[in-house]
Amino acid sequence: MRILTQSPEETEKLGERVSAVLRGGEVLALFGPMGMGKTAFTRGIAKGLGVKEGVSSPTFALVHEYAGRIPIYHFDMFRVTSWDDLYSTGFFDYLETEGILVIEWSENIEGALPETAIRIGISPGKEENQRIFEIEGIEI
Repeated sequence: MRILTQSPEETEKLGERVSAVLRGGEVLALFGPMGMGKTAFTRGIAKGLGVKEGVSSPTFALVHEYAGRIPIYHFDMFRVTSWDDLYSTGFFDYLETEGILVIEWSENIEGALPETAIRIGISPGKEENQRIFEIEGIEI
């Protein structure tokens, strides 16, 4: 499925649409360069799941946890460069939860993603704020 958003607000609304079909236990693997709206998309997912607090990039914390109708575990794998780094995030333990994992910079851990991961590639459109979302593994 291919979807074009025109602004950060539309990217957030797309995240809300995706949240409507999530049931728990999903892994959403986000791919794409810096500045593509991965955190805005995650903010929309969180909003759709009833998260009240603000969502920010977990770049330095590596993972943020949010309590909604389903728990969300928001990972940033930008600085993960080895299996030891990945283990130190607790990633494999989170895979065993009923929560939803949203992983920014999934290209850095592609070999560790479960086969059932929902893959979401984000790339720039022709205009400055346009984003192209290529979504595999889920229908919205």
